[in-house]
Amino acid sequence: QVQLVESGGGLVQAGGSLRLSCAASGRAFSSYAMGWFRQSPGKERVFVAAISWSASNTYYADSVKGRFTISRDNAKNTVYLQMNSLIPEDTAVYYCAARYSGGYYTEYEYNYWGQGTQVTVSS
Repeated sequence: QVQLVESGGGLVQAGGSLRLSCAASGRAFSSYAMGWFRQSPGKERVFVAAISWSASNTYYADSVKGRFTISRDNAKNTVYLQMNSLIPEDTAVYYCAARYSGGYYTEYEYNYWGQGTQVTVSS
């Protein structure tokens, strides 16, 4: 069992930056691949970024490539999402998720979810 708690969301102007954190508790955090998803009002939850258990591989949605960076610190049981050059379209609730195995891009691959943190980008 893994519990996930996101933090770091908030209100930022377009062009600004935020860093989201996701702290995990439970067993064997380093065994899980981790992902970030987001959900805007009235829309489905969509993939943002993911990182393998060893951090050797990272994956990004086209919409955030070059602006967002996912990383993890297994010693701290934490995964991060550095978000730069934010635009209003990035406004959403951001969720982190953990999975045992499988693919990275769909929410159905993930076993555990956090409660989400709101990110609002003003124009």
